Amino acid sequence: MTKPLLIVGSDTGVGKTVLTAALAAYWLTYRDRPASPNEPSTSLGIYKPLQSGEGDREFYHHTFSLSQTLDEITPLYFETPIAPAIAAHKEGKAIDLALIWQHFLKLQQQKECLLVESMGGLGSPITDEYIVADLARDWALEVILVVPVRLGAISQAIANVALARMEKVKLRGIILSCSQVYSEEELEELAPPQMISRLASTPVLGILPYVKDLRDISQLALAASELDIERILI
Repeated sequence: MTKPLLIVGSDTGVGKTVLTAALAAYWLTYRDRPASPNEPSTSLGIYKPLQSGEGDREFYHHTFSLSQTLDEITPLYFETPIAPAIAAHKEGKAIDLALIWQHFLKLQQQKECLLVESMGGLGSPITDEYIVADLARDWALEVILVVPVRLGAISQAIANVALARMEKVKLRGIILSCSQVYSEEELEELAPPQMISRLASTPVLGILPYVKDLRDISQLALAASELDIERILI
């Protein structure tokens, strides 16, 4: 059984969903042992505690053969596609931290591999007084930080690692995520892995290549295989 893993980003739209999907595809391809080929996976769980607007939970539900309903993937859902804390105020709803914790515990007990996708980054608000870093610390989750390959990657990585340390979050490592195909020279110019690892004092566990078709399980699994997977899914 692997440890539950929280996947956070240095910002929104940086590749959290792509990494989560790639790790899920890798698990289903190489480590899952379903009771029969036509049965949904009972060993893999994907959890996004809160979501605003359609998107990730629907993608996971339709792309992967999971034994989870939409509400089991995401128990707190808001129609307005803005930060959940703000969407809740706008819609006159409450953020029930006990509810998302209870759903997490249930999945943790049921699943051999549980991937938890964050709502944004470590500093993203869950409530007016509670951020993702608080949740990571309180739930004792180990974290993978996704940093996009682009200008500013170095400072984003350093700032998020500093926040993780300040909040006593256990950071397992950094993944650099590509939103397009980059040459080796471009990678070194935009997000040099060794420099980021050295300055952040945190291992870079790989570069997630650009995945053209996010619904292609084989492409996703192949992308995950290029990462230091044995240090990610432990």
